[in-house]
Amino acid sequence: MSLNIALIGCGMIGREHIERIQNRIKDAKIVAVCDVFEEGAKKGAAIAGEGTKVYTDFNEAINDPDVNAVVVTTPGAFHKDPVIAAIKAGKPVFSEKPLANTAADCKEIVDAEMASGKHLVQVGFMRRYDRGYNQLKALLDEGKFGAPMVIKCTHRADGVAEDYTTAMAVTDTAIHEIDVLPWLVDDEWDEVQCIMPKTSSKAHEGLKDPQIMILKTKGGIVTVLEVNVNCGFGYDINCEVVCENGVMNLPCPSFPTVRFDHNVSTKIEDNWILRFIDSYDVEIQDWVNHALEGKTGGSSAWDGYVASITADALVKSQTTGAAEKVITGGTPDFYKK
Repeated sequence: MSLNIALIGCGMIGREHIERIQNRIKDAKIVAVCDVFEEGAKKGAAIAGEGTKVYTDFNEAINDPDVNAVVVTTPGAFHKDPVIAAIKAGKPVFSEKPLANTAADCKEIVDAEMASGKHLVQVGFMRRYDRGYNQLKALLDEGKFGAPMVIKCTHRADGVAEDYTTAMAVTDTAIHEIDVLPWLVDDEWDEVQCIMPKTSSKAHEGLKDPQIMILKTKGGIVTVLEVNVNCGFGYDINCEVVCENGVMNLPCPSFPTVRFDHNVSTKIEDNWILRFIDSYDVEIQDWVNHALEGKTGGSSAWDGYVASITADALVKSQTTGAAEKVITGGTPDFYKK
């Protein structure tokens, strides 16, 4: 059996996923592509190969009888409708992060999935599939280090585009830590706060950067996250977990240490694509494997909803400076299965 996939949204990420699924993923293939711009859909079809159907209406693509699964890679503001359409069609759907741009839209997806009675949605938070984070989780789950107490993280980048906003430091950048850290320590966010230090001279007008985000779990674990998107020296992801009996650090991709011209140096990644490219392959393969068994893996629709609620609280704190509560109403039994 194979997943015959309709991919909705043929922009950069969409085209990357088409190439990935056609060339590196087992038991799956793209049979239809869709984009509101026909030219974009045709570009996606050219990558997918001969015979790929081209659509500009996502409902037609999703309900194509040859399609039995859906991948949504439109911009976040346009995720909700195709994801819900896939749910109503009873087809497993992988939605790139975020699940939707607002908590209200995420809640509509959650409600639709619960009403269907089946787990159909997986959200593309790929850090749960990163080798380093999985190594950390395995060590934590052993128990010998004792309970985690403090997590110290950095999310740094060389620079960002002029349209990158202060809020995007949360919604586009810190959103990865917002999702992966509760999974890492098996806990839930309770309250969050954003503190604005001195703004870098490298930040474009109107952007507050760096930002310090403090996130506390219901179990009392405190995370201190530095988001610094104008660091100027590379893409630098770090995570240190301080436990009762020891401390562990996220392993980073290895590069040779070079001794040259009176210096000892080690390369740092240039961008997120190089840092996490392998995680995408593992993530999509895992989604395919689960979908073929009628299951979901990775981040659920509920996880996507909680991430959005948490992000909203952090964005509010960017203005108030105060700690803001993360209020979800509790995980429904449907998502505890």
